[in-house]
Amino acid sequence: MAEAGDADTIAWREVLPETIARMDEAGLSTAEARWIVEEAGGIDLDEPVTRRCMARHDDLLRRRLAGEPLQYVLGHWSFRALDLMVDPRVLIPRPETEAVVGHALDEFDRVARGRSGEIRVADLGTGSGAIGLSMAAERATARVVCTDCSLDALAVARANLSGLGRPARRVTLVEGSWFDALPDGLRGRLDLLVSNPPYVGAGEHLPPEVADWEPHAALVPGTGGTEDLDLLVDGATTWLAPGGALVLELDPRQADRLVERASVGGLVEVEVRPDLTGRDRALVARMPA
Repeated sequence: MAEAGDADTIAWREVLPETIARMDEAGLSTAEARWIVEEAGGIDLDEPVTRRCMARHDDLLRRRLAGEPLQYVLGHWSFRALDLMVDPRVLIPRPETEAVVGHALDEFDRVARGRSGEIRVADLGTGSGAIGLSMAAERATARVVCTDCSLDALAVARANLSGLGRPARRVTLVEGSWFDALPDGLRGRLDLLVSNPPYVGAGEHLPPEVADWEPHAALVPGTGGTEDLDLLVDGATTWLAPGGALVLELDPRQADRLVERASVGGLVEVEVRPDLTGRDRALVARMPA
Protein backbone atom coordinates (compact mmCIF):
# COMPACT_ATOMS: atom_id res chain seq x y z
CA MET A 1 0.00 0.00 0.00
CA ALA A 2 0.96 3.62 -0.38
CA GLU A 3 2.98 4.94 2.54
CA ALA A 4 1.89 7.92 4.57
CA GLY A 5 4.19 10.48 6.05
CA ASP A 6 3.58 12.94 8.85
CA ALA A 7 2.64 15.58 6.30
CA ASP A 8 -0.32 15.46 3.95
CA THR A 9 1.59 13.57 1.26
CA ILE A 10 -1.41 11.53 0.14
CA ALA A 11 -5.16 11.57 0.73
CA TRP A 12 -7.44 8.65 1.47
CA ARG A 13 -8.87 9.07 -2.02
CA GLU A 14 -5.53 7.80 -3.35
CA VAL A 15 -5.50 4.84 -0.95
CA LEU A 16 -8.96 3.64 -1.93
CA PRO A 17 -8.10 2.37 -5.45
CA GLU A 18 -5.19 0.36 -4.06
CA THR A 19 -7.46 -1.15 -1.41
CA ILE A 20 -10.04 -2.03 -4.06
CA ALA A 21 -7.35 -3.73 -6.14
CA ARG A 22 -6.19 -5.82 -3.18
CA MET A 23 -9.74 -6.90 -2.43
CA ASP A 24 -10.40 -7.76 -6.05
CA GLU A 25 -7.20 -9.77 -6.29
CA ALA A 26 -8.33 -11.82 -3.28
CA GLY A 27 -11.75 -12.45 -4.81
CA LEU A 28 -13.55 -10.37 -2.19
CA SER A 29 -16.23 -7.75 -2.71
CA THR A 30 -14.57 -4.52 -3.78
CA ALA A 31 -17.44 -2.61 -2.14
CA GLU A 32 -15.93 -3.55 1.22
CA ALA A 33 -12.81 -1.52 0.44
CA ARG A 34 -14.58 1.74 1.19
CA TRP A 35 -15.78 0.39 4.55
CA ILE A 36 -12.17 -0.35 5.49
CA VAL A 37 -10.84 3.00 4.28
CA GLU A 38 -13.57 4.93 6.08
CA GLU A 39 -13.10 2.94 9.29
CA ALA A 40 -9.40 3.80 9.27
CA GLY A 41 -9.52 7.38 8.09
CA GLY A 42 -13.07 8.71 8.25
CA ILE A 43 -15.64 9.45 5.60
CA ASP A 44 -13.84 12.45 4.11
CA LEU A 45 -11.60 10.87 1.48
CA ASP A 46 -9.81 14.18 0.91
CA GLU A 47 -8.34 14.07 4.41
CA PRO A 48 -4.57 13.46 4.54
CA VAL A 49 -3.35 10.04 5.61
CA THR A 50 -1.38 9.83 8.85
CA ARG A 51 1.00 7.02 9.75
CA ARG A 52 -1.18 5.91 12.64
CA CYS A 53 -4.33 5.74 10.52
CA MET A 54 -2.49 4.00 7.70
CA ALA A 55 -1.28 1.35 10.14
CA ARG A 56 -4.87 0.89 11.25
CA HIS A 57 -5.97 0.55 7.61
CA ASP A 58 -3.31 -2.03 6.87
CA ASP A 59 -4.27 -4.10 9.90
CA LEU A 60 -7.96 -4.06 8.94
CA LEU A 61 -7.14 -5.01 5.36
CA ARG A 62 -4.81 -7.80 6.48
CA ARG A 63 -7.51 -9.31 8.67
CA ARG A 64 -10.10 -9.15 5.90
CA LEU A 65 -7.74 -10.69 3.35
CA ALA A 66 -7.13 -13.51 5.85
CA GLY A 67 -10.84 -14.36 5.70
CA GLU A 68 -12.15 -12.66 8.84
CA PRO A 69 -15.69 -11.36 8.23
CA LEU A 70 -15.91 -7.65 7.54
CA GLN A 71 -18.22 -7.09 10.51
CA TYR A 72 -15.66 -8.50 12.94
CA VAL A 73 -12.86 -6.61 11.23
CA LEU A 74 -14.70 -3.32 11.70
CA GLY A 75 -15.82 -4.27 15.21
CA HIS A 76 -19.35 -2.97 14.76
CA TRP A 77 -22.28 -3.31 12.40
CA SER A 78 -25.57 -1.59 11.70
CA PHE A 79 -28.77 -3.35 12.75
CA ARG A 80 -32.00 -1.45 12.18
CA ALA A 81 -31.55 1.80 14.16
CA LEU A 82 -28.58 0.53 16.18
CA ASP A 83 -24.83 0.43 15.62
CA LEU A 84 -23.83 -2.75 17.44
CA MET A 85 -20.43 -3.85 18.68
CA VAL A 86 -19.74 -7.31 17.25
CA ASP A 87 -16.84 -9.73 17.51
CA PRO A 88 -16.35 -13.53 17.30
CA ARG A 89 -18.10 -14.01 20.65
CA VAL A 90 -21.48 -13.41 18.96
CA LEU A 91 -23.20 -14.01 15.65
CA ILE A 92 -23.06 -11.29 13.03
CA PRO A 93 -26.38 -9.39 12.92
CA ARG A 94 -28.08 -10.10 9.60
CA PRO A 95 -30.92 -8.62 7.52
CA GLU A 96 -32.96 -11.79 8.07
CA THR A 97 -33.03 -11.04 11.78
CA GLU A 98 -33.94 -7.40 11.12
CA ALA A 99 -37.07 -8.73 9.42
CA VAL A 100 -37.79 -10.96 12.41
CA VAL A 101 -37.65 -7.89 14.65
CA GLY A 102 -40.12 -6.20 12.32
CA HIS A 103 -42.57 -9.07 12.76
CA ALA A 104 -42.01 -8.99 16.53
CA LEU A 105 -42.78 -5.27 16.57
CA ASP A 106 -46.03 -5.93 14.71
CA GLU A 107 -46.99 -8.41 17.43
CA PHE A 108 -45.89 -5.94 20.10
CA ASP A 109 -48.21 -3.30 18.64
CA ARG A 110 -51.10 -5.77 18.50
CA VAL A 111 -50.65 -6.70 22.16
CA ALA A 112 -50.18 -3.08 23.24
CA ARG A 113 -53.27 -1.80 21.44
CA GLY A 114 -55.69 -0.34 23.96
CA ARG A 115 -53.38 -1.05 26.90
CA SER A 116 -51.49 1.27 29.19
CA GLY A 117 -48.28 0.41 30.97
CA GLU A 118 -45.35 -1.73 30.01
CA ILE A 119 -45.31 -4.66 27.59
CA ARG A 120 -43.16 -7.53 28.86
CA VAL A 121 -40.72 -8.90 26.28
CA ALA A 122 -38.11 -11.67 26.49
CA ASP A 123 -35.29 -12.10 23.98
CA LEU A 124 -33.93 -15.58 24.60
CA GLY A 125 -30.38 -16.28 23.40
CA THR A 126 -29.75 -12.59 22.86
CA GLY A 127 -26.13 -12.77 21.60
CA SER A 128 -25.12 -9.20 20.75
CA GLY A 129 -28.48 -7.97 22.03
CA ALA A 130 -29.67 -7.11 18.52
CA ILE A 131 -33.28 -8.21 18.97
CA GLY A 132 -33.93 -7.20 22.57
CA LEU A 133 -32.16 -3.85 22.37
CA SER A 134 -34.01 -3.02 19.14
CA MET A 135 -37.33 -3.76 20.84
CA ALA A 136 -36.44 -1.44 23.72
CA ALA A 137 -35.14 1.28 21.42
CA GLU A 138 -38.12 1.23 19.07
CA ARG A 139 -40.96 0.84 21.58
CA ALA A 140 -41.04 3.11 24.62
CA THR A 141 -43.31 0.80 26.63
CA ALA A 142 -41.17 -2.32 26.17
CA ARG A 143 -39.73 -3.89 29.32
CA VAL A 144 -37.18 -6.36 27.99
CA VAL A 145 -35.33 -9.31 29.51
CA CYS A 146 -32.38 -10.50 27.39
CA THR A 147 -30.94 -13.90 28.26
CA ASP A 148 -27.97 -15.96 27.12
CA CYS A 149 -26.10 -18.96 28.49
CA SER A 150 -22.80 -17.53 27.19
CA LEU A 151 -21.01 -15.10 29.47
CA ASP A 152 -18.97 -13.97 26.47
CA ALA A 153 -22.12 -13.11 24.55
CA LEU A 154 -23.58 -11.28 27.53
CA ALA A 155 -20.40 -9.19 27.76
CA VAL A 156 -20.99 -8.03 24.19
CA ALA A 157 -24.68 -7.40 24.88
CA ARG A 158 -23.73 -5.41 27.98
CA ALA A 159 -21.37 -3.25 25.93
CA ASN A 160 -24.15 -2.59 23.44
CA LEU A 161 -26.60 -1.90 26.25
CA SER A 162 -24.26 0.76 27.64
CA GLY A 163 -24.56 2.67 24.37
CA LEU A 164 -28.35 2.46 24.15
CA GLY A 165 -29.13 5.58 26.16
CA ARG A 166 -32.41 6.02 28.03
CA PRO A 167 -34.03 2.79 26.71
CA ALA A 168 -31.30 0.84 28.54
CA ARG A 169 -33.21 1.48 31.79
CA ARG A 170 -35.91 -0.87 30.53
CA VAL A 171 -33.56 -3.76 29.70
CA THR A 172 -32.29 -6.51 32.00
CA LEU A 173 -29.55 -8.99 31.04
CA VAL A 174 -29.68 -12.47 32.61
CA GLU A 175 -27.37 -15.46 32.30
CA GLY A 176 -28.98 -18.82 31.71
CA SER A 177 -30.26 -21.34 29.19
CA TRP A 178 -33.54 -20.47 27.50
CA PHE A 179 -36.50 -20.48 29.90
CA ASP A 180 -34.29 -21.44 32.86
CA ALA A 181 -32.90 -17.90 32.80
CA LEU A 182 -36.27 -16.20 33.23
CA PRO A 183 -37.45 -15.01 36.66
CA ASP A 184 -40.26 -17.26 37.88
CA GLY A 185 -42.45 -14.21 38.33
CA LEU A 186 -42.71 -13.88 34.54
CA ARG A 187 -44.26 -17.32 34.15
CA GLY A 188 -47.54 -16.87 32.30
CA ARG A 189 -47.06 -13.10 32.15
CA LEU A 190 -44.85 -12.47 29.12
CA ASP A 191 -46.48 -10.56 26.29
CA LEU A 192 -43.84 -11.41 23.72
CA LEU A 193 -41.18 -14.11 23.39
CA VAL A 194 -38.64 -13.54 20.63
CA SER A 195 -35.57 -15.56 19.69
CA ASN A 196 -33.06 -16.20 16.95
CA PRO A 197 -31.91 -19.61 18.23
CA PRO A 198 -29.34 -21.93 16.66
CA TYR A 199 -31.05 -23.72 13.77
CA VAL A 200 -28.31 -25.24 11.61
CA GLY A 201 -28.14 -29.04 11.56
CA ALA A 202 -24.87 -30.79 12.34
CA GLY A 203 -22.98 -31.52 9.16
CA GLU A 204 -24.76 -28.87 7.09
CA HIS A 205 -22.46 -26.90 4.82
CA LEU A 206 -21.68 -23.38 5.95
CA PRO A 207 -19.52 -20.79 4.15
CA PRO A 208 -15.99 -20.62 5.61
CA GLU A 209 -16.60 -17.08 6.88
CA VAL A 210 -19.40 -18.49 9.03
CA ALA A 211 -18.01 -21.90 9.96
CA ASP A 212 -14.49 -20.66 10.76
CA TRP A 213 -15.35 -17.47 12.61
CA GLU A 214 -18.83 -17.36 14.14
CA PRO A 215 -19.53 -19.15 17.46
CA HIS A 216 -20.49 -22.76 16.72
CA ALA A 217 -22.85 -23.04 19.69
CA ALA A 218 -24.91 -20.12 18.39
CA LEU A 219 -25.32 -21.83 15.02
CA VAL A 220 -25.73 -25.58 15.61
CA PRO A 221 -28.03 -26.87 18.38
CA GLY A 222 -27.66 -30.56 17.56
CA THR A 223 -27.97 -33.13 14.83
CA GLY A 224 -31.32 -32.10 13.42
CA GLY A 225 -31.11 -28.33 13.73
CA THR A 226 -34.51 -27.88 15.38
CA GLU A 227 -33.65 -28.93 18.93
CA ASP A 228 -33.75 -25.40 20.37
CA LEU A 229 -36.68 -24.35 18.20
CA ASP A 230 -38.64 -27.33 19.54
CA LEU A 231 -37.77 -26.40 23.12
CA LEU A 232 -38.90 -22.81 22.62
CA VAL A 233 -42.16 -23.77 20.95
CA ASP A 234 -42.94 -26.35 23.64
CA GLY A 235 -42.21 -23.96 26.51
CA ALA A 236 -43.95 -20.89 25.14
CA THR A 237 -47.41 -21.77 26.47
CA THR A 238 -46.03 -21.87 30.03
CA TRP A 239 -44.53 -18.40 29.84
CA LEU A 240 -46.80 -16.38 27.57
CA ALA A 241 -49.72 -14.39 28.87
CA PRO A 242 -53.15 -14.84 27.23
CA GLY A 243 -52.97 -13.23 23.80
CA GLY A 244 -49.18 -13.04 23.92
CA ALA A 245 -47.00 -13.99 20.96
CA LEU A 246 -44.01 -16.17 20.12
CA VAL A 247 -41.71 -15.03 17.28
CA LEU A 248 -38.85 -17.31 16.23
CA GLU A 249 -36.32 -17.08 13.43
CA LEU A 250 -35.93 -20.33 11.49
CA ASP A 251 -34.68 -21.92 8.30
CA PRO A 252 -37.39 -21.94 5.60
CA ARG A 253 -37.05 -25.73 5.38
CA GLN A 254 -38.13 -26.03 9.02
CA ALA A 255 -41.29 -23.95 8.68
CA ASP A 256 -43.93 -26.65 8.09
CA ARG A 257 -42.62 -28.82 10.91
CA LEU A 258 -42.62 -25.95 13.41
CA VAL A 259 -46.07 -24.73 12.39
CA GLU A 260 -47.47 -28.18 13.13
CA ARG A 261 -45.63 -28.46 16.45
CA ALA A 262 -46.86 -25.04 17.60
CA SER A 263 -50.45 -25.84 16.64
CA VAL A 264 -50.43 -29.22 18.37
CA GLY A 265 -48.86 -27.59 21.44
CA GLY A 266 -51.76 -25.23 21.97
CA LEU A 267 -50.70 -22.07 20.18
CA VAL A 268 -53.14 -20.48 17.76
CA GLU A 269 -53.08 -18.30 14.62
CA VAL A 270 -49.79 -19.95 13.75
CA GLU A 271 -48.13 -18.70 10.59
CA VAL A 272 -44.74 -18.18 8.98
CA ARG A 273 -43.77 -14.72 7.78
CA PRO A 274 -41.09 -13.76 5.22
CA ASP A 275 -37.72 -12.08 5.40
CA LEU A 276 -36.64 -9.24 3.11
CA THR A 277 -36.07 -11.66 0.23
CA GLY A 278 -39.52 -13.23 0.57
CA ARG A 279 -38.29 -16.50 2.10
CA ASP A 280 -40.09 -18.02 5.08
CA ARG A 281 -38.12 -16.80 8.08
CA ALA A 282 -40.22 -16.13 11.19
CA LEU A 283 -42.63 -18.42 13.00
CA VAL A 284 -45.35 -16.30 14.61
CA ALA A 285 -47.79 -17.97 16.99
CA ARG A 286 -50.12 -16.67 19.67
CA MET A 287 -51.53 -17.80 22.97
CA PRO A 288 -55.31 -18.05 23.07
CA ALA A 289 -56.74 -14.84 24.51
